[in-house]
Order: sequence, then C-alpha cells, then structure tokens
Amino acid sequence: MDLSWSHHALTRRRTLAAATGLAAGALLPTGPAFAAAAQYTNPVIWQDFADIDVMRVGDTYYASASTMHYSPGAPVLRSYDLVNWEIAGHAVPALDFGAKYDLNGARGYVRGIWASSLAYRPSNRTFYWLGQIDFARTYLYTATAVEGPWSRLTTISTPYYDAGLLVDTDDTLYVAYGNTTISVAQLSPDGRTQVRTQEVFRTPSSVGTLEGARFYKMHGQYYIFLTRPANGQYILKSSSGPFGPYTMRQVLLDLRGPIPGGGVPHQGGLVRTQSGAWYYMAFVDAYPGGRMPALAPVTWTADGWPVVQLVDGAWGTTYPIPAVPAPPRQVAPMTGVDTFDGTSLKPRWEWNHNPDNTRWSVGDGLTLRTATVTHDLYWARNTLTHRIQGPTSTATVQLDHSAMRDGDRAGLALLRDSSAWIGLKRDGGATRVVTVTGLTMDGNWNTTGTGTEVASAPVSGGRVWLRANADIRPGAPRPGTFSYSTDGITFTRLGPAFSMGNDWRFFMGYRFALFNHATQALGGAVRVTRFEVSTP
Repeated sequence: MDLSWSHHALTRRRTLAAATGLAAGALLPTGPAFAAAAQYTNPVIWQDFADIDVMRVGDTYYASASTMHYSPGAPVLRSYDLVNWEIAGHAVPALDFGAKYDLNGARGYVRGIWASSLAYRPSNRTFYWLGQIDFARTYLYTATAVEGPWSRLTTISTPYYDAGLLVDTDDTLYVAYGNTTISVAQLSPDGRTQVRTQEVFRTPSSVGTLEGARFYKMHGQYYIFLTRPANGQYILKSSSGPFGPYTMRQVLLDLRGPIPGGGVPHQGGLVRTQSGAWYYMAFVDAYPGGRMPALAPVTWTADGWPVVQLVDGAWGTTYPIPAVPAPPRQVAPMTGVDTFDGTSLKPRWEWNHNPDNTRWSVGDGLTLRTATVTHDLYWARNTLTHRIQGPTSTATVQLDHSAMRDGDRAGLALLRDSSAWIGLKRDGGATRVVTVTGLTMDGNWNTTGTGTEVASAPVSGGRVWLRANADIRPGAPRPGTFSYSTDGITFTRLGPAFSMGNDWRFFMGYRFALFNHATQALGGAVRVTRFEVSTP
C-alpha cells in the first residue's frame, strides 16, 4: 500500500550538533549510470518550512509545516514530483486561540502552530489538519481541497503534543503524540471526540527525548516515526495493532547534512511514490534562515525497517529525481514579483500575529493603514511577512508614502527576535528614509530594544523603493544590508550591515516584513505597489 493518507518548548532543542558520522544507512551506487540521471539538489526548498508532514493523494504530494505566531497558520504545500513545491493554502485560517494572537494585551511569539499533522481520508474525500495549541487543547480542521476553505471540525481537551494523525485502512482515526512518553489515541468515527488514549512507549534514558510523531500503517504493521531533537531519528514498529507493543530502531544519528554549516536532517515524514519508491522529507536546522526541507530516498530491510540512502556517508546534496508521472503543470514559484492584484493575498504571505482586517486591502497594490500606535514594531499589528529564499536573496519594495502622517513609521524589515529595517519616518511634515537596528527581544520574547536609527537621508515626492539583501547561509551570523532608490534604478546603500543572528531558540527564521505603524495617532497609510524577491 502507499501513504496516500495516512513545537517546541524552549528546553526541547539541543544546540545544533556537529555532524560526526552516521548511525544507519546504505550508500547509493555510483558510476556513470548514476551520474547521468537527472538530479535534484537539497534542500529541495530553501525556505523555512519546519516539522514537515508529507503525504500523497493520487498523483499529488502535500506537506504541512509549523508557523508559530504567523497567521494564517499551517501552510499546505503541493508538489507533483517531491522536488518542486508551491504553497497552496493554509489549514488554520486565523489563530483564534486567544487575544495574545491579536497582539491584544499579550503576544504569542513562539507559541501557536507547532509540529502538527496533515492527513487525507478517502472515505469522505477530506483533508484533516490536527494540532495542539498552548499545551491546552487540540484543534482539528477539515477541507475538501487544500486551498480551502478550511473550517474547524472540533476541539479536543487532550493536547496531542507533536501529533501524527493516521487514517487506518478500516477508516479509523488514530493519533500518535507525546514527548519521551509516546501515546496513541483513537478518535470517534466522525473525528470529533476521543474514544481512547493509551501510553504505548517510554523512551529509554539512553536515547533521551523523542517527539515529533508521524503515524503510519505499512505492510500490515504500525509505525511511529520520531525525532530526537536536534540530531536523530528513530522509528517504532508494532505488529500487534496501533496500541502496541512497539519495538524501536535508530534511523539516523549525527548524520552529516546537505547544507554546509547546517544541522542534522531530522523530523519530518515518509512518503511512497506511485511506483513504490520511498522518500523521507526532513528539515535541516539552518539559521539564520530557519529550518529547510531536505529529501532522501529510503529502502526497507527484509524485516520491515527503513534505511535512509546515503551518499559518501552523509545525507546527499544531490539524488536522482524521483521517477513519477509528468506533472500536469508547473507549480507556482515561491519567489518573484507580486503586485497585489486580485481580492486576496497570495498564500506565500503570512501576518505577524492576526491582522486587523479593517486596516488593509489589496487590489490596486497592498494598502496598509496604521493599525497600532506604538514605538515597538513587535507590538505593531498588520506586519506582513514573506519567507527569505536561501542561500541569499533580495527583497525590493515600491512604496507610495504620500498618505503617511506625522509620527508614522513604514518600511521593509528583516524580522526575527533581533531585527532591523529600512523605511520612512514622517515627522513635522518632513519625510526621511532611515535604517534602524537594535530591535531586540529577550528569551521570554519581551521587547528589550525598540531600535536605534543608524543612518538617514531626506526624500521628496511620494514614492520610494526600499531594498533588503539577506544572506541566510547557516553556520555563523550573516549580514543583512539595506538600500533605497528614488527612481527604481539606482540604489544607494544606507547604513552598516546588520548581523542576522543564528540562535535557534526563536525557531522561526528571519523573514522579510512589510509594516506601517503610528507613534502618534492612527489615520495614515502606505501603498505597496510592487514587491519582488530575487536571487543572484
């Protein structure tokens, strides 16, 4: 059969381990025939998509990922070959889990959508997304198409931490979940309630932490795929049913990854192609950019255990492209130009927390009306974010600032727990283009710095081009640089390079971010007429 159906507390991630060898795996063949095959290169997506769950429905592959405090949450990606991916939609339309996700008296940084699960149920031709929020309860959303509309089916009082949802061959819904102590729950036939839950495995102390469950039934046996953060992958197998007992085997440990300076590929899921070949899609810790999906072939031992296929003792930088039917079309690119036409944002965009939908619009460009009076960008609503394309990329924004008001701040940021931006300050009827650095948070995600202006220049007229270049190659803090133009052709560097930190504890990587907030009174607006992400 195939798998057509089928985060993190701050203490749970170890510092990225140095890659020091391998624990399990088989070498791929080499030679002229192997070299002549068409190849793909890892990471297959050089953007921040962590905690991947992956599956196939017919000839189409789908994956979901963590988004923490960004809204809409839980992006659903689509591919026809496991290599080229597009963002099709979001399974969680809004983070309606409390006022903190609206930046209303509290903030939801590093909360929200952690490792979750995506599944497809053939009996009703429905997609299911399941995830726990704030260690309090579990939410289940459904849709008949991944583009949506997605709606909430139910709320379950048990928080299924790092859940993996399985649609069994008899249509029963099971959930594997937990940290170190792994449990399995059975849901009611309609998926709305929990029928039963039972501990099925307790991780040996010699292994440490296991989490990030993915739940499968293959060859009549049940498997729970688990990660050891952030340097290992293990799998449990039961031939006695979904509630075990389970035996454990190591899949990989301290395996050299495909991104120089990055971490060990781990966490993610298994998927089978139409021809019966198996693949493992994991993520690689690669800060400052985030966690990048990587793909490797998998074979199975005679007694039913998966083995990652290695190249020179490591997760390969390249492998032969999966043998799949020709795609029906090219997928939509994750970079390029957006002029904000149409009636909605394209799915590559996510807001920093939930937006105030009365204060933005698209159609004739993107209009951002000020939604918050604050000197702190981390408290400002309606900051719109876009993932950075690695290893380096540049975002260029054409901005109409003629409707700004005194005290307004608008521009383009490199956004994370240590941030910087280039943009416009309007004060006393005059407008300047400025570079601001020193926007910082502490380990509890409270603001410790609201920014210091490090460079400025006067601008006239009502239009300006802003540019941010980001180097997100992992292994060391990397530079982000800013420049501006008054004609869209000649750009002038403004300010020193900004050091983009590579600490993992914020989990999400740096993003490009468009913002407009007031420091005096609401009423001002800017219009983004063009946004482009380009690579060298």
